[in-house]
Parts: sequence; C-alpha cells; structure tokens
Amino acid sequence: VEDIEGLVSVNQVKSVQAIHTNPVELKDDYRAKNALIDEEEYGPSYTQISMLNGQFLHDLGYFGEGINIAVLDAGFRHTDILPIFSMLRDDGRIIDTHDFVDGDDYVYEASNHGMQVLSTMAGYMTDSLIGTGFKANYHLFRTEESGAENVVEEDNWVAAAEYADSLGIDLFNTSLGYSLFDDPSMDHSYE
Repeated sequence: VEDIEGLVSVNQVKSVQAIHTNPVELKDDYRAKNALIDEEEYGPSYTQISMLNGQFLHDLGYFGEGINIAVLDAGFRHTDILPIFSMLRDDGRIIDTHDFVDGDDYVYEASNHGMQVLSTMAGYMTDSLIGTGFKANYHLFRTEESGAENVVEEDNWVAAAEYADSLGIDLFNTSLGYSLFDDPSMDHSYE
C-alpha cells in the first residue's frame, strides 16, 4: 500500500473490503461439495488451460458464473450451431449480439476468428475443449469487415465498446489491431 500511496499520481488509497480466504481450505471445501473436472476431461485443451493455471481456478469453482463478457471481433461463424457452444446456447448465456458492420443483430457469419476466440472461453465439450469461463454470460459484437482493412473499423470498435460499457460489462475481449489499411494514406505509424 505504501508503494501505491507514494506515487505522484495517487491522491488517496482507501480500503473498501478485506477478504481473507485460505485457497487450500476453499479448494478442499469445493472438492467436498462438487465434482471437479479431471485432466482427461479437458482433452487437448488441457495444455492451453494449464499454461495459466486455469484448472486451479476451476478446481476452486470459478467458471465465470455471473460475469458478463463482451467479445468484439470479426464474426462468430456457426457459433449458433456448433456443438461446442451447446451449453452456452442452451443456458441462454449469449445475452446480446450486434453487428456494428452491417447494422443488424446477426453475428454468426463473416469470420471464424470470433468463434475461435470465444471457444477458448465459452466452449464446453468433455474430452475435447473446456474453456476458461464456460459459465459466463457473453455479448458478441462484430466490429470488423474481415475482407478489408478500413479506418471505419476503429469507429465500429468504439461504438461496440461504448455500448458494452453502457450495459455494465465486466470484461472486454478483443484481439484486433489497427495499423495498416487498404488505403496506405490512412496507416498509423508506430509513433
């Protein structure tokens, strides 16, 4: 706390709540009440989730429940029909969709990229893939025209981010970048 208080840009540090939980006791308590996901159930996705110790969070019972996540991407092709998203759809946890490129609410075409990104979080298929936050709520927003690179995509992204913020989104996920465009005069330099 002293290090933070010492920063020139910090006016005040105020504790709002202290939570003291022994992670080992929490894990043991959760194990006693719930069946855990074992390594084999993760299938090939175990490598991905274990790199960041996501399986430890799952062991503690953290699956993203109650968290609202906005995913801003180029499209979510076939998310509406792929079996890996059955639990997400069946539980009604795709809360909102909007296509900021075409101006409608259908985001299930155009690009695979958003679907692939979403699968690492929301996918759930035993022995194949278990995402990091497979019980979270998702808001899927298309902001990119994958066949072109135009500056308007920045505006689409900002519109989606502002809309998501107005909904009280807890977490944004976006893996998009803007530097080179079809019209080189619009490119952004590193500086």
